Amino acid sequence: MGHDLKRRTAAEFFGTFWLTFGGCGAAVLSAAFPELGIGFAGVALAFGLTVLSMAYAVGHISGGHFNPAVTLGLWASGRCANKHVVPYILAQLIGAVVAAGALYLIASGKAGWVPKGFASNGYGDLSPGKYGLAACLVTEVLMTFFFLMIIIGSTSKGAASGFAGIPIGFALVLIHLVSIPVTNTSVNPARSTGVALFAGSEYVAQLWLFWLAPIAGAMIAGALAWWLYEDTKIVDTVVVERRAA
Repeated sequence: MGHDLKRRTAAEFFGTFWLTFGGCGAAVLSAAFPELGIGFAGVALAFGLTVLSMAYAVGHISGGHFNPAVTLGLWASGRCANKHVVPYILAQLIGAVVAAGALYLIASGKAGWVPKGFASNGYGDLSPGKYGLAACLVTEVLMTFFFLMIIIGSTSKGAASGFAGIPIGFALVLIHLVSIPVTNTSVNPARSTGVALFAGSEYVAQLWLFWLAPIAGAMIAGALAWWLYEDTKIVDTVVVERRAA
């Protein structure tokens, strides 16, 4: 692995670690105490802030994906190099699992603590609002589709330079405000996998949906971007002119 790819995958590891630890940590640690008053809105804000902060901290190194669905969606749009796809996804998965392990270690330090759902995603009986499979599938596809459209649009030529992290972070807040009651919000297979491994086998058994739906939504958005933003393509954080076929 070359030096540049090592730096990129390290950035993806740290970014995904922070997203999983910060967002799921708010749900597991802070939202567990109603007197703190953060509720769904606080958890949604926590997820948005993790992406916003790491987009500026390491986004200039790797492009700031922090999510396998984002990597695959950007790849589908011609905005992520082939050679980066697998290393990025592996780094994201490792970051999410390590973050979930650290969160579990901290949370279990409280006497009598039980993991319950451990901020995992689910449908049916494991959905916070007991929403069925079809509703959860549609929610995750739509939420990830629009997340990718916002990411691609705000990083495209002609968008305000240097400000992409702000709409992307706030988009993730809005996504969580809408979909926490439905699926507990995934839109990120790595985030879902990390905590599910510590939540129990019933959550692991439902992980397929939280890989399939976000990736489908992201890749549909990526394919649409070839038409919508046909004048340019972005490889990581560098905008270059797309040559006509």
